[in-house]
Amino acid sequence: MSDYQIPPTRYVRSGELSIAYQTLGLHPLDVIVVPHIISHIEHLHEFPEYRQFLKHLSGFSRVITFDKSGQGLSDRPVGIPTLEQRMDDIAAVMSATRSSKAILLGCSEGAALSILFAATYPERVSHLILFGGFARNAATADYEFGFPTDQLDVLDKLIDDTWGTGEVAIRYYWATSMHRPEAIQQFAKLERLSASPGAYKAMIRQNTLIDVRPILQSLRVPTLVLHRKNDALIRIENGRYLAERIPGAKLIEYEDCADHLIFGGDVRRIASDIREFVVGSSTQETDDVDRILATVLMTDIVDSTRRLGEVGDRSWTSLLDEHDNASQRLAKQHRGRYVASTGDGMVAVFDGPSRAVRCAMDLSKKLQGAGLQLRAGLHTGEIELRGENVAGVAVHAAARVMAKAEPGEILVSRVLVDLVAGAGLSFRERGDFELKGLNGSWRLFAAQQ
Repeated sequence: MSDYQIPPTRYVRSGELSIAYQTLGLHPLDVIVVPHIISHIEHLHEFPEYRQFLKHLSGFSRVITFDKSGQGLSDRPVGIPTLEQRMDDIAAVMSATRSSKAILLGCSEGAALSILFAATYPERVSHLILFGGFARNAATADYEFGFPTDQLDVLDKLIDDTWGTGEVAIRYYWATSMHRPEAIQQFAKLERLSASPGAYKAMIRQNTLIDVRPILQSLRVPTLVLHRKNDALIRIENGRYLAERIPGAKLIEYEDCADHLIFGGDVRRIASDIREFVVGSSTQETDDVDRILATVLMTDIVDSTRRLGEVGDRSWTSLLDEHDNASQRLAKQHRGRYVASTGDGMVAVFDGPSRAVRCAMDLSKKLQGAGLQLRAGLHTGEIELRGENVAGVAVHAAARVMAKAEPGEILVSRVLVDLVAGAGLSFRERGDFELKGLNGSWRLFAAQQ
């Protein structure tokens, strides 16, 4: 490595955390590598295969690498960071590197994170590349090729016994090198520098909560799915599932090896396929750039007509003013956008579902002090931006969910519950409902305040 210059590591704030990142290359195209669960942006340069992969990528792009919050050189938060926090990590790195629009290269769990980011901020993503990724981590009856969660305790014991030695994990991440003692030692160091055994176990359990299946149809950016047929960690069915359900996605399957790491196997071909997809596909803007993934919050004052009769016009107007001011202030405080007043309620949209739920909770508590009781409904889905207004099925869904809420209740859809897993929010299942004008049965949950 005597002639190889490791890019300098810089830090940027993502909320309360510092995120480590590096840049390599000077091309106008930006490729942001969103890593999997094991990462350390400085130690990775000790792997010749990694350096070779970056060399190929930097031949046509500026490569931006970073350690997600909770791993590598980045800060460890209290608890395990959610996808929402890690979306903020990507946004912070883009801001620090002055990248207004980038190609996201999401690897393994980084693929699910990249999907969520691309659906939420399509104007910031020119292309989406998913390598060894999955839509859902845990196996279920309708997703049989996920991780069998009944093996978590066995996996915990294996991590306790072997983490930091490289002897077991290398079989799943970098199988082509498992017979090379020096490679095992390199990987052992990567394990230790990436996370402690306890942190790694906690991240694995957090990953079992990942489920971005409901938002795959919302993606509106050119998408390339890359997966090895014999991937030792994430089965090929996961990649096929993504390609079949993301609109217009292209799938390439590799037979070069069973490595889960992107820099294993034929890195030249992988980089070449990425380059061909990026350079050869159109980046022309369409009307779809005004369609994004968002969480819609709708509220309604309970028994507003009765309250008007009790307090009179003047006092009621004062109460409505207090409601509107609190709604606008709290939406902004939780990084949402207040869209409109509905007379005795409001509509707001958020780029993070947990922030939307917490905004509803805070608003409900705030207005209780003024003698007002709210019902609220939330749904995460695709919305249309029409100037200052929003439209689309997700807006109607939020309204229908709200209509099912009891006085003082905050109801949310199943999609939202899946996306905030691990965010410290609790929900009580309320059952299955038919929502007027919407297909199928909807399972709703009440937020526990």
